[in-house]
Amino acid sequence: MIYYKTPEEIELIRKSSLLVGKTHAELAGLLRPGITGLELDRIAETFIRDHGGIPSFKNYNGYPFTLCISVNSMVVHGFPSAEPFKEGDIVSIDCGVFMNGFHGDSAYTFSIGEVPEKTKKLLRVTRESLMKGVAMAVSGNRLGDISYAVQHHAESHGFSVVRELVGHGLGRNLHESPEVPNYGKRGNGIMLKEGLVIAIEPMINQGKREVKTLKDGWTVVTRDGLPSAHFEHTVAVGKYGPDVLSTFEFIEEAIKKNNNLTLN
Repeated sequence: MIYYKTPEEIELIRKSSLLVGKTHAELAGLLRPGITGLELDRIAETFIRDHGGIPSFKNYNGYPFTLCISVNSMVVHGFPSAEPFKEGDIVSIDCGVFMNGFHGDSAYTFSIGEVPEKTKKLLRVTRESLMKGVAMAVSGNRLGDISYAVQHHAESHGFSVVRELVGHGLGRNLHESPEVPNYGKRGNGIMLKEGLVIAIEPMINQGKREVKTLKDGWTVVTRDGLPSAHFEHTVAVGKYGPDVLSTFEFIEEAIKKNNNLTLN
């Protein structure tokens, strides 16, 4: 069952999504070698609650943290840990906020210091793949148009698309119909209509697409141990174009002020 949102509901999702962006920016100002994921998780929870929100992920299906923090070969759903980040790490942070009855959801992959050129390219192409998919979120297109755009861009640059994990609808619930795969065929799938709100979130691997889940039951990693990147926007399908409800603007302002981070 797909639940289409009213313009008023979309604005409430935008408010939740903007707080997600501001939370990411708060973390981007602090991310450096030596800080830990557990420290960032505590900071994020406090920041979200101080601004009138509730962490969407905490206790969701038993998930014990506010953030998913996935480092290097981790794809998604990594646990914040006590291990300090180091120079050369790429750190994917996924964050959700519940506020005014609606969720917002967004992810960003950060580079700490200098990373290899191929890894820089992975992050750049993953973000570009996201925006290629977002551009297809227009009334009258098909869901497969989004999926194809993401897959084609990533694979045309020699990277691979994770199949086991997908984007999703969201609103009053963190995960709603429809699922939004990052691979597929143009012209396939449901027709996109105004009022559909989805999270588009490419998870792109530098090496092969195969992944596995660790013993914690959550953390997904690449089977070949090579890096993976993850970027995500919450998007409302529009009549004439996509309405991106989340933002990377605050994040990138913070990155520019943090000498420990490299802007993708």
